[in-house]
Amino acid sequence: MSTAQNHAPYPWPSLARLRAEFAGLRVVGDVHGDAHGFAAAIEGARQKRLYVIQLGDLTDRGPDSAGTLRMALDLRAQRHGLFLLGNHDHKLRRALTGALVRPDPDGLGVTLKQIDAAPDSALLKQGAVEAISEAPAWLRLGSWLFVHGGFHPRMLREAPPLNAGSSKPDGLVPRALFGQVTSRTRIDGYPERLHNWVHRIPSGITVYCGHETRSADGRPYVAVAAAGGRAVFLDTGAGKGGHLSWIDLPW
Repeated sequence: MSTAQNHAPYPWPSLARLRAEFAGLRVVGDVHGDAHGFAAAIEGARQKRLYVIQLGDLTDRGPDSAGTLRMALDLRAQRHGLFLLGNHDHKLRRALTGALVRPDPDGLGVTLKQIDAAPDSALLKQGAVEAISEAPAWLRLGSWLFVHGGFHPRMLREAPPLNAGSSKPDGLVPRALFGQVTSRTRIDGYPERLHNWVHRIPSGITVYCGHETRSADGRPYVAVAAAGGRAVFLDTGAGKGGHLSWIDLPW
């Protein structure tokens, strides 16, 4: 495994560099431990010379979070892809660094057991702590904006903060990780979420995000903004009874 062998900051890619080295992008939704689906997404991207942008929430719920982490770290080390910072990734790093977190027995609790049981457990933990620390909270490439939870117009003008994964979320990072929420909880136990931010996406901009399963037919859900832009929600329930989805974006 080629997990993080130096401590230089990971270079977030520029559109110019990606255009020179790849035929396009493959945008992958929340994986949540679905290593089988993630392997298929990565192999297909390799065959088509596509750079992989995974939208965060690599682990929890699914059968093989250790394998998912291993593939994400290899992609990163090979400079063939990256993952964005998701709320589950942020929580995993806190747990791996000894912070007091409450592990969901069906989520983070399962992930920690899977990592502990892996033969390369120590390397996985070290690599995950470093990579999550450096994962971008959002990434803009031309008319595309990639973020885990939710958009804010300032993301089009401002670079994400360095090392957001190792800090308490502030500024725009809570929007990036959690979307737009109220103080209320739904019947299913999840926070009540608003989608007003969708209508602030300007014309010509497409936001690719994950975080919640909005699809009713197993395909990524597309919302058209009042301002003319679009939001594409790629979480289709991988690791949670659904499947993993991805979209290819050629140049």
